[in-house]
Amino acid sequence: MCTYTTEQVAISGSGKGAAGWFALQQATVYYDHPVHAMAGHTLNIDFADPSRGPAARVAVELTADSAEALVAAIRAALAAVPPGVREAG
Repeated sequence: MCTYTTEQVAISGSGKGAAGWFALQQATVYYDHPVHAMAGHTLNIDFADPSRGPAARVAVELTADSAEALVAAIRAALAAVPPGVREAG
């Protein structure tokens, strides 16, 4: 079921699209029908720099289980960073 709930968050990082690397300014996260993934519904994440138009976008469609596994992996990777190494961003 589509929730139509959309979360947006300001981010700082880089993404690689068809034209190469670009700065990322925003992530949009929502659960909906995918465009490409072979699943009925997916957690969709658009990493983007809206100031550069639609070409400055990296889209990801993940099954719910894959999205939860990714969240756990991100948390584990960040938890393993030694004190003083993690940069404020």
